Amino acid sequence: MSFPVMTSTTLRPAEAPTLYFIGVTTGRSSIQKVFPRWAGRLGLDGARLQGVDLPLHADPGEYRRVVEFIASDELSMGALVTTHKIDLYRACADLFDIVDPHAKMMGETSCLSKSELGLVAHAKDPISSGLALDAFIPAGHWAATGAEALSMGAGGSTIAITWYLSRPERGADRPSRIVVTNRSQERLDHLRAVHERLGTDTPFDYVLAPETPRNDAAVAALAPGSLVVNATGLGKDAPGSPLGDAARFPRGGLAWDLNYRGDLVFLRQARAQREERDLHVEDGWTYFLHGWTQVIAEVFHIAIPETGPEFDTLSELAQATR
Repeated sequence: MSFPVMTSTTLRPAEAPTLYFIGVTTGRSSIQKVFPRWAGRLGLDGARLQGVDLPLHADPGEYRRVVEFIASDELSMGALVTTHKIDLYRACADLFDIVDPHAKMMGETSCLSKSELGLVAHAKDPISSGLALDAFIPAGHWAATGAEALSMGAGGSTIAITWYLSRPERGADRPSRIVVTNRSQERLDHLRAVHERLGTDTPFDYVLAPETPRNDAAVAALAPGSLVVNATGLGKDAPGSPLGDAARFPRGGLAWDLNYRGDLVFLRQARAQREERDLHVEDGWTYFLHGWTQVIAEVFHIAIPETGPEFDTLSELAQATR
């Protein structure tokens, strides 16, 4: 089922407090059914969610039209940004009155909100990705195994994931090496520049992978127990997987698809090897929950717990729509 969405040229003044969802295929997201349930639970009765679909790597003018509209429209409260996090930030940096430290460091934004000081750009992925990782990776895993991490795709999600995993304050509980593959050298160069500002001694490798065999080889080179992440959008925003069917996941490893909807080819590939390779396979549902609750809390200026009974209730309300 799909829901009505807008584009950069069909936006119109909001008639109720509205949170925008800026993506590629927003009408098919579970949030369209989840948000009304959450709004009732959180005391946001009357609040609305509106999807805005933009093509991948849209023209900067499209991003600016959307952001300028949200900034100027009284009942447009803010936005969650997916897929377009880096492109939107680059196109609209001069439109933000405040940029939070994570957004400034990472050069991307996943959340727009308003305050008495104006339009605020936030990067919420470092928080939501960390919460999602901690939900399925046992504490001490990296220190105990010496395992590595590979993230395919060099967008905003990978920036956040690699920041979280490489923080010096994690001590020995960090991947022994982090590898990032991407089809674009420009995105890899951007990521390298971000990593150079982190002040971490975690080793990074950057692999240009325009076709699946390069990704397959990067997975094959990983140590046992390693993490493999599909952060490309393939399987959701576009069909397919960054891996070929012949790719072999690391024995005793972890496979994480940031997607929870779409054709989910990567997820199927990992599940096919789950028993043989002793894999833990995780989809993007928990990441979805944390990503949205973090943004809703920021945009509507309310407190939403990250764990505990209230978060569990929100999770159950969402789960009922799957």
